[in-house]
Amino acid sequence: MPQGQPSVVPDDGLTTRQRRNRPLVVVHTGIGKGKSTAAFGLALRAWNQGWPIGVFQFVKSAKWKVGEENALRVLGASGQGGSVDWHKMGEGWSWVQRDEQLDNEEKAREGWEQVKRDLAAETYKLYVLDEFAYPMHWGWVDTDEVVDVLRGRPGTQHVVITGRNAPAKLVESADLVTDMSKVKHPMDVGQKGQRGIEW
Repeated sequence: MPQGQPSVVPDDGLTTRQRRNRPLVVVHTGIGKGKSTAAFGLALRAWNQGWPIGVFQFVKSAKWKVGEENALRVLGASGQGGSVDWHKMGEGWSWVQRDEQLDNEEKAREGWEQVKRDLAAETYKLYVLDEFAYPMHWGWVDTDEVVDVLRGRPGTQHVVITGRNAPAKLVESADLVTDMSKVKHPMDVGQKGQRGIEW
């Protein structure tokens, strides 16, 4: 098992084991492809460890059947690893703006309220808040509240948040932040998304 060595050992009174097992807030942001994919990769690792996983899919259409959903649902039901619950928090805004914007805002807020309840109850060991950066960026959900709730969450619950334009306060408070940049993308030359790559 590879074991990286930290470049800094803080004088925080914690043992190496205590520091290693601290729960993390992880943010995947940026304009590049792969933010959600990376989060679902973490979910696969969590499933393998037997952790209960809660996926909260914000913004993307509830009708959109992403490949990761099917795979994680099958794995969760297999009885071999952790459980997986998948929650779709809206009808989707996504690539085309629609008149139902206010309804989507309300669903995003309702979704965040459910996440808060689950965090308080310690329902999951890993939370994937997919595309949750958008509701904060748009002002649908208060970033200060999100930061405060995540900072005060009980137990050892890990939270992964994906989406472009992650608010600066969220980025500052997170433990692990990856900014996915784009070098090239097939859409740059007119190629639309395809099965097995985008979904």
